[in-house]
Amino acid sequence: MKAGELLQRLEKHGVTLEKMLNTAMELYIGNDPEKVRDRLRRLMLRYLGDINVQALLMAALLLEESFKVKGDPVNLVADELIGINIAEYIGGKMALFNFFYYDTKKPGILAELPPFLDDAIGGFISGCMTKLFQEGAE
Repeated sequence: MKAGELLQRLEKHGVTLEKMLNTAMELYIGNDPEKVRDRLRRLMLRYLGDINVQALLMAALLLEESFKVKGDPVNLVADELIGINIAEYIGGKMALFNFFYYDTKKPGILAELPPFLDDAIGGFISGCMTKLFQEGAE
């Protein structure tokens, strides 16, 4: 699957690359936000083409489409596990902290998404943000 194909599937649920970038940048504190946003765009597109990220995002999409839950029940942890795995796959253990930060604050599109997608997209964003700053430090 190509990154564009996955983005088309996500767009059916209201998730676009621009909305993910806006959400990521909503919690960004630092200099040169346009440069960071441009680097983040490239990084997101790279990871949207990664088969492992695709598999986890597709799992969230399929669960959202075929496993109906009302609200976000406290005993549902599978959604958190998907988000954590995406975040850690992209950004390592440090991404876990970013994941919980984004999951708690629910900026941008994360506040609008149903349970599986909000955590999967939150994990994707937090993993990419963590990776971005790791690469900047290297």
